[in-house]
Amino acid sequence: ELEERYAGFNGLNLTFESREGILKHCSRENAERLGDVGERFLTGKQPGLEAQLANLVDAIAYNNHDVDDGLRAGFITLEQLCEVPLFEVQYRTVCDEYPDLDRKRLTHEIIRRMINRQMIDLMEASRTAIADAAPDSIDAVREQHEPLIRFSEEMAEQHHQLKHFLRKRLYQHYRVHRMSSKARHMVGELFDALFSDPRLLPPEHQANAERLRAEGGDAGSARAVADYIAGMTDRYAILEYQRLFKADVLT
Repeated sequence: ELEERYAGFNGLNLTFESREGILKHCSRENAERLGDVGERFLTGKQPGLEAQLANLVDAIAYNNHDVDDGLRAGFITLEQLCEVPLFEVQYRTVCDEYPDLDRKRLTHEIIRRMINRQMIDLMEASRTAIADAAPDSIDAVREQHEPLIRFSEEMAEQHHQLKHFLRKRLYQHYRVHRMSSKARHMVGELFDALFSDPRLLPPEHQANAERLRAEGGDAGSARAVADYIAGMTDRYAILEYQRLFKADVLT
């Protein structure tokens, strides 16, 4: 609804399949308010193959990216990661092939091979599942008891072990909690300031806040402020916070 690309209406003219693919998880309460795109969460049906694929490759991407980030930040170590079978196998293989590799290139090579191994398994297991089910339409895909795009049982377990490791060792790290706490404080302060005085918003967002306030009162104004903050990158949010609350930062 925020995009202004078409002469006749605001928003993006997304297909049902695109909207369905974006919506990976949804509570029953929310699904009841989303019409056709929320129906599968109420009826237990599967999304389309493209959405199933996007869900898993996204998980592969961010898990391996977080491994890289965690190592570079010093929150986790190679030794700790060897608790994870998916990592440990590639670590041993790369060390055997390249015993003198420096740590940076060692890390990149291991992660590259982890991604490759997961992708190969995903393609092979999915090809088998699709051949066995032989769906002849999107409706047949939706009626399956489980997704047709999937890992093998062994890789699914290894994928789960990596996610468990990252949750325990990285996402619950005290330094990550400190940053998360700081971020919550900054976002809360930004929201309170902008909601209290919408004149602090950029002109186009002021206009949106006025329109939504006219339609929905305080809730509409809050929606406009939340939309503005949600569109910020981390770096921009920090800069905006400094502009509003630091006397030595120019607006």
